Amino acid sequence: MRRVCLTLPTDRACAGTIAAVHQEAAYAAGHFEVEVHLLVLDSSDEETVAEHAAAVRALAPVPNVVTHHLDEASQRVFLRGVIEQARVAQPELVLSLMLPDRSSYGACTNRAFLIARALGCESVLRRDSDIHYQSLDGVPVYPVHHELASLGRPASEATAYVTETALDPGRAHRPVAMVGSSFIGELSVDISEIEKLDPEVYHDMVSLWAPTDWSAQQKRELVAESFRGAGTEAFSGDRSTLTVVDPMRVDMSNIGFHQVQELVPLPPGTETIGSDYFLIHLVHDAGLPGVLHNRHIVNYYTPERRTDAGFAAYHVRLVKFFLSMLYFNAVYARMAAAGESMLDDRDQVRPAVIAGFLRESAELDRAENVRRLRTLDGCYRRLGGRYAAFADLLAVRGPRLLDEARRDIEDFALLTEVWGPLIRAAGTATSLEPRRQLEHSST
Repeated sequence: MRRVCLTLPTDRACAGTIAAVHQEAAYAAGHFEVEVHLLVLDSSDEETVAEHAAAVRALAPVPNVVTHHLDEASQRVFLRGVIEQARVAQPELVLSLMLPDRSSYGACTNRAFLIARALGCESVLRRDSDIHYQSLDGVPVYPVHHELASLGRPASEATAYVTETALDPGRAHRPVAMVGSSFIGELSVDISEIEKLDPEVYHDMVSLWAPTDWSAQQKRELVAESFRGAGTEAFSGDRSTLTVVDPMRVDMSNIGFHQVQELVPLPPGTETIGSDYFLIHLVHDAGLPGVLHNRHIVNYYTPERRTDAGFAAYHVRLVKFFLSMLYFNAVYARMAAAGESMLDDRDQVRPAVIAGFLRESAELDRAENVRRLRTLDGCYRRLGGRYAAFADLLAVRGPRLLDEARRDIEDFALLTEVWGPLIRAAGTATSLEPRRQLEHSST
């Protein structure tokens, strides 16, 4: 029986989401020949961690569903054991990249990838704490239905489980590396207020994540579809396509990976929105098969980000996202040009190639980012109110954010270079201490 990891990283109260994702795990175990490891990675405060632990204990036992709830202390013990066994250079730096002291969307998912390997899981499915599932006739619509039908199968076999095939027959021998969908509801990035206040400012800001050589029309098209997911259309029946999946059509709260996550990690950059989307681009550019389906989740906003403190923290992450694009746009261009040459003779991604692209991008002149900061300063000041107050903060923190953006890409290159040893260490039968840690977390 194959094992899969269904992971829920969180740093906020979400007992209801834990229960809902556990029900999805139960659905998976009841409809597929799998053992599902539900992995709750908890970076919340002490009181919330206790609430989540109680919520996990209250879950009804389900055959072939094993639940793990790990707070950051437990995660650190696991990571230290793996890093020590992997014998990587700069172990303390690697630990800080895997478990930073600031928010990191990529790092939390990287921890899930390593833990999944230790648990013997061949695929990793991710959900977020601020989601709801859609329903049809009162029955929840679970993305895992499509993920487990196709992930890891040769694409030639996965054709039997989709409603449409749009894949080059020359790629049909490759296994399905990714299955994903998107979201409906509120924008994935909390900037709808900006669009309401001033559509021109909204355009000027969102277009900053486009490559600088794009035309005005290309930027308008990007702005028009950015962060909107699948719109508002409610689920009415399954549609799925076997294809090379367009990165703009899927969301990291509704995604499943097979094998590729053991070859290349996600960027560990801190305080950066969208830092966890790299593998979606890699799967696409390498020509690996995927399935795009329409079991979209429902995105909503948590109240914390609307507070003054939450507002400032959120917009720092947004600014760092725009600054990260100097480097990622260059890497994406290199990956798109390289295409299938990024694969070895077993059709697996070559991590050294990706690390090389990352190292090259870190050498880019940051004048483009200086201009981004200048544009953002003007945008925030045109909006007025607390946006203008944030511009004052940005004026002080801007130089440091420029340095952080470059360091983040250098850190990503380093982590990519040591990822193989970390994965092997997590999976080895002699990795006893990390395994004990996971066993103690099980309910």
